[in-house]
Amino acid sequence: MPAGLTPAALGLLCLAAIGAIADWAVVAARERGRPALPARARWLTKPLPLVLLIGVALVLEPRDPAVRAWFVAALALSLAGDVALLSERGFVPGLVAFLLAHVAYAVGFVVGGIALPAVAAGVAGMLAFDLVVGRRLVGALRASGRGSLEGPVVAYIAAISVMVAAAVGSLLAAAIVGAVLFTASDMLLAEGRFVRPVRRGDLAVMVLYHAGQGLLVLSLAIGAR
Repeated sequence: MPAGLTPAALGLLCLAAIGAIADWAVVAARERGRPALPARARWLTKPLPLVLLIGVALVLEPRDPAVRAWFVAALALSLAGDVALLSERGFVPGLVAFLLAHVAYAVGFVVGGIALPAVAAGVAGMLAFDLVVGRRLVGALRASGRGSLEGPVVAYIAAISVMVAAAVGSLLAAAIVGAVLFTASDMLLAEGRFVRPVRRGDLAVMVLYHAGQGLLVLSLAIGAR
């Protein structure tokens, strides 16, 4: 475990893992068409892991307090996005919240110091990714008559790309893997919403999302004294 992961932070991290598993169970039950809990259960299980991860970030000993401040802002924005996406009408506000969360993570990485050659490699990789995924999503939006979402989706993909490139520049394995998992979650969600249904897609989205956010939080404690 990272040296900066205090006993209090470790305890909250365990609770966050339990909360995430509870949310996965609710999502899995709904995907099977046999919800074990009332529909409103997700209003509790979905935000809970992020609330607890914010607690983890606040009580651990960070390698850099300024980075922690930006990461807490990113987590809070992610929490707002989680709540917004519980309602179909909240898609655009949720998209904006998560876009800003990616920006906050990217700023946090920059504040903590990044290696420019690694950033350049991350940018190159994400540009190739964007050309494939971006064209696929934009094409699907146009084909389905939802061209009004093209701008926000492209902006969101750009924000993700900046965040991942900055994470690569941090040279922290936990941060890089966390950023990639967060991105995979977003892209799988977009695939299911705009392109085609994905079997067990909702469950996979949440597993990737929680794992990614958890690793990003853990990266705060790596290198702490």
